[in-house]
Amino acid sequence: MSLPRLLEQQCDRLSRLFDELEQEQRLLGDGAIDGERLQQIAQAKRQLHDELERAEQLRRDAQIKLGYSDDAAGARRAADQANCLPVWNQLIDLADRTARLNSLNGELIQHRLHHNQHMLNILRDAAGGGSLYGADGSQPRTPQRISSKA
Repeated sequence: MSLPRLLEQQCDRLSRLFDELEQEQRLLGDGAIDGERLQQIAQAKRQLHDELERAEQLRRDAQIKLGYSDDAAGARRAADQANCLPVWNQLIDLADRTARLNSLNGELIQHRLHHNQHMLNILRDAAGGGSLYGADGSQPRTPQRISSKA
């Protein structure tokens, strides 16, 4: 497969990954979490990541076969020689934007986890410090009351 075609395919996959990340970000910003949809997005992201890894390996192999170094400078020279430098630049820009969005989503997830843990701690403390559920997931026979002051 030609280098321009490989780069175009990578751009397409990165665009789809970026779209999935945007959807994930919108869901993470909602008050109520749609866990099923987030799971679907996670699967789609994994699949796209795997496809991108395979495509990147093909691109690197082609770059090396053409006699270019296996680094960013070699990739740029190969793209320039194949008359697809604009596609290469688009790929680099899209990869940077996707990485930033992915990092931001990671921060949002960490914020949600911290918030959820804080709320669980409040509930546990309001119940007198005891466990709301037993180790097997069942409630104690005499449920503890949560104070209305909480």
